Amino acid sequence: MSMRIAVALAATIGAGVLMSTAAEARPEIVGLHAGEYSPGTIVVRTNERRLYLILDDGHAVRYPVGVGKSGKQWAGTTHIEGKYRNPAWSPPAEVKRDKPQLPDVIPGGSPRNPMGVAAMTLSGGEYAIHGTNVPGSVGGFVSYGCIRMLNDDITDLYGRVSVGTTVVVTR
Repeated sequence: MSMRIAVALAATIGAGVLMSTAAEARPEIVGLHAGEYSPGTIVVRTNERRLYLILDDGHAVRYPVGVGKSGKQWAGTTHIEGKYRNPAWSPPAEVKRDKPQLPDVIPGGSPRNPMGVAAMTLSGGEYAIHGTNVPGSVGGFVSYGCIRMLNDDITDLYGRVSVGTTVVVTR
């Protein structure tokens, strides 16, 4: 192997490692004064692109998330209505209108399924907290209003909460 090829390969591998760390699952326990929220509440801070699971008045588990793009953001209080592993996905009417080439249903487990490995649907609308098949989108303003998590993170959160959990989304 020539030195030029070896250097190019090393640079490519190094860049891949650096780029992949931005999309690694990383729930962390953080200090958070959350006196207004009960333990077990999920708080999504859209402007931070972070989801917090409140543990007690001083601590929360924090996850990076992708949130609604411009014009697709929302705020309010809801709750988890359902929990699903490897869910199939049917594009909502608005998504289908913008992307008519999408099939009516993408089966769970498909690499084209935008829901990732798990989804928790929210009451009162077509939104969910879910995994993703595009990990580089986590941390951005990217969705039609859903809260998008890395697959390892949604798996972790899925195990910590139940149907009925309160979800508060703030801007």
